[in-house]
Amino acid sequence: MLTIRTATIEDLQQLSKLFDQYRVFYHKQSDLEGAKKFLAERIKNNDSVIYVADEENELLGFTQLYPQFSSTRMKRAWLLNDLFVLREHRERGISKQLIEKAKQLAIKTNAAGLLLETDKTNTVGNRLYPSTGFVMNETSNFYWWQNEQ
Repeated sequence: MLTIRTATIEDLQQLSKLFDQYRVFYHKQSDLEGAKKFLAERIKNNDSVIYVADEENELLGFTQLYPQFSSTRMKRAWLLNDLFVLREHRERGISKQLIEKAKQLAIKTNAAGLLLETDKTNTVGNRLYPSTGFVMNETSNFYWWQNEQ
């Protein structure tokens, strides 16, 4: 049976492998040790909320959310930064279940909402997110400054 639950430090081995595959999907070099260290710090420091899709002690996917704050709304908001499901387990609705768990977090914390970004070329994500209630922001521009140091 599939359950969506909060990740713990005991999930680090499997979660690191998923996270590494997620990063490779976004054209980053594989770095399993770096992934393990990064996730261990997030879990240990409570910097993020990570939900995993667990089926009989096998992790099939995850989502990671970071807290933000909206000054104009004077509330917390959550950045749904990462969402990944193993290729062989896609089309089972796991991504939608992970997103629903993220929405529950926003409701529970009285957040203004969830924010996410995906590549324009991510055709699966660009179909998934509107189907789960996300609306593309057409009124503002998203800018990025790259720290070259």
